[in-house]
Amino acid sequence: MILSPSLLSANFGRLAQECQELEKAGVSWLHLDVIDGSFAPNITFGIPVIASLRKQCGLFFDAHLMIESPSRYVEDFARAGADLIVVHAEAETHLQRCLARIRELGCRAGVALNPSTDIAQLRWLIEDLDLVLLMSVNPGFSGQKFLPCAEQKIRAVRKLLDENGGARIPVQVDGGVCPENIGKLVQCGADVFVSGSAFFKFPPYDKRLVEFQQAADQGELRLAAQVCSEWKPRQA
Repeated sequence: MILSPSLLSANFGRLAQECQELEKAGVSWLHLDVIDGSFAPNITFGIPVIASLRKQCGLFFDAHLMIESPSRYVEDFARAGADLIVVHAEAETHLQRCLARIRELGCRAGVALNPSTDIAQLRWLIEDLDLVLLMSVNPGFSGQKFLPCAEQKIRAVRKLLDENGGARIPVQVDGGVCPENIGKLVQCGADVFVSGSAFFKFPPYDKRLVEFQQAADQGELRLAAQVCSEWKPRQA
C-alpha cells in the first residue's frame, strides 16, 4: 500500500515545512492536485509551486492534472519536477499521444477516470500506461464523501488490466479515502491511495500513516503494488 497525501489539504502557509514533515513521517509520495477552474470548479496551484517545492522536497511527486487539454503543459510539469503525470481521459482528445509524450519526458504516465467514465478505453492504452487513477468523488473540492460505486469500478479495472497484459499497472483511488475504508479498497484491487483531509487533519503524520497502513492490512503485495513501491523521484 502506498499513501499519497494530497497537498490540497495541507497548510498553504507552510507548504515547504509540510513536505519536510511528511518525509520525516515516512511518507514516500505527494499528490499534487492541479485544478484550472475549468475542468473542475475550483483553482488550486500550478507549475511554479511544484518547481519551488521540488527544490526542497525529496518525495515522489504524483501530479494529477485536472485541467483542460493537459498535453499543452506536460513538458512544463516534467520540467518542474513531477515524477508521475496523470491526465484525465475526459480532458484530452489525443490521449495515447499525450501518454507517450509524458514517457518521452522521463516521467511515469497515468490516466484518471471520473466516477461516470467508462473503463473500456483502458484496454487500448495499456502499452502506454504506468498507472490508472479512479476518482471516487467528483473532481474539485477536498473533503467529499466516498462514492460506494467506486468499489465495483476498482474491481472491474483490476480485472481488465490483469486480463490484457496490465498486471504491472497499479490502480490509484482518489477521494474520500480513510482508515475506515482503505482495507476494503485494497481487497477490491487498489494499490495507491490519495488522502487529503482524512490525513492532514489528524497529526502527527507518522502516527496517522501507521493508522492507514494497519487499516490496509494488505498481506501479500500484488505485482502492481510492488512495481509502484519501487518508483523513485527522478531528481532525488
